[in-house]
Amino acid sequence: MTQNKDVIFIGNKPPMAYVLAIITSLSASNAKEITLKARGQAITTAVDAAEIARRRFLKDLQISKVSIGTAEMPPREGENRSRMVSTMEITLTKE
Repeated sequence: MTQNKDVIFIGNKPPMAYVLAIITSLSASNAKEITLKARGQAITTAVDAAEIARRRFLKDLQISKVSIGTAEMPPREGENRSRMVSTMEITLTKE
């Protein structure tokens, strides 16, 4: 770990749950930067949460960095091949 920044892992909850987490994290810790991490189908939820937070609630919030990639997941039970899953990191910066 080179930096000590806040990270929110996106999962199956609705986007507004993550919007609340973004707002709470930025206001409680006085952090200037927060990163949303998502994989697979949760990527759409991460994009939605970032855009809702940026457009409706925190007007001074900017998207400073977007990283996309692929992670190799181990095989599930009953499978014999590993699978590739898309990943995305969205870094939001408060001005």
